[in-house]
Amino acid sequence: MTSVQRGAGPVAIVTGASSGIGRALALHLGANGYRVGLVARRRAELEAAANEIMQAGGSACVADADVGDRTALLAAVAAVESELGPTDVMVANAGFGATTRLNPLNTADVETTMRVNLMGVIYSLEAVLPGMLLRERGQLLAVSSLAAFKGLPGESAYCASKAAVNAYMEGLRIALRKRIVVTTVCPGFVKTAMGPMDTITPFMLTAEAAAARIARLIERRRGGVVCFPRRMAFLMGLVSRLPDGVVARLVPHDTGTLPVKATE
Repeated sequence: MTSVQRGAGPVAIVTGASSGIGRALALHLGANGYRVGLVARRRAELEAAANEIMQAGGSACVADADVGDRTALLAAVAAVESELGPTDVMVANAGFGATTRLNPLNTADVETTMRVNLMGVIYSLEAVLPGMLLRERGQLLAVSSLAAFKGLPGESAYCASKAAVNAYMEGLRIALRKRIVVTTVCPGFVKTAMGPMDTITPFMLTAEAAAARIARLIERRRGGVVCFPRRMAFLMGLVSRLPDGVVARLVPHDTGTLPVKATE
């Protein structure tokens, strides 16, 4: 764990902060007075992002951990809090995606997808929720996806993992109402290392644009489920109501040999 300059603002921890939305959000928060804890597997990338925050006058520290490893993730969050103080905002952003193949079933990839996308969120919240409850304040934010609202061919595991995140966060939001702000963010296509492999990518956002939207939710302490961009959310709502045969024709897929996507 590397500490980079201290400050006096609220503390935000961002998982998956080595690239994509997580990195962009960490930089955004750091530029706006937050003391940022950056957590991901790739230490060099984390330190580079933390240095950017420092050079802009912000405060940050890094801790490398795989969010799918409960022991490592809890230790990383504890190390960040020992440097920066109690967490005010936890952004569970780290994610993994792999094409769901059928012959043979790539069960190991499915297990990794579930462990990172669902259990990684749960471990992240576990690390900070007890302290938030003691202090009677805080915000828990999970980055889900519009893919949560429809099982898509070739993306069964990814869609299922995000649907599970939505349901889990919904239960927490109801249980913690009036105590802790619980927010589920469902972006559409975002240009990152985990971006969609297919050619149909309507209304794609940059990582920076998505991060700016999430940062506004944090500043406004807005809970609930937030989907964006609106046009893509509307389109996904339509797709979710289409017959299976139509979806199969609209969504390109090859469940045999497509490669595993990147992780962030």
